[in-house]
Amino acid sequence: MSFTPLHDRVLVRHIEGDEKTSGGLIIPDNAKEKPQEGEVVSVGAGARDDTGTRIPMDVKAGDKILFGKWSGTEIKITGEVLMIMKESDILGILA
Repeated sequence: MSFTPLHDRVLVRHIEGDEKTSGGLIIPDNAKEKPQEGEVVSVGAGARDDTGTRIPMDVKAGDKILFGKWSGTEIKITGEVLMIMKESDILGILA
C-alpha cells in the first residue's frame, strides 16, 4: 500500500458483517446495513497540540475497530474501497 494518512487520520478496511440471520435467513445486499466494524490499514503520525508537540495515536495498523455509522469518507486505492477517517470518529478497539 502506497498511501499514508496525514496527521490524526486513519485508513480503514471494512469487515463485512454476517450474511445470514441467527435463524438462517440470508440477508440481501440492499437490506444490509453499512458495516461499522473495520481493520486499521495505516495511521498518520498524529495531531499536534497548541505547543507543536505531536500527540501519539491510540490505534495502530492491524487493530479491529468500531466506528460511527456515517463516519469517514470512502476512497478507492488500487481497486479496493477503503475508508479514511479521523481518529476521533473511532468508537473503540475490539479485543
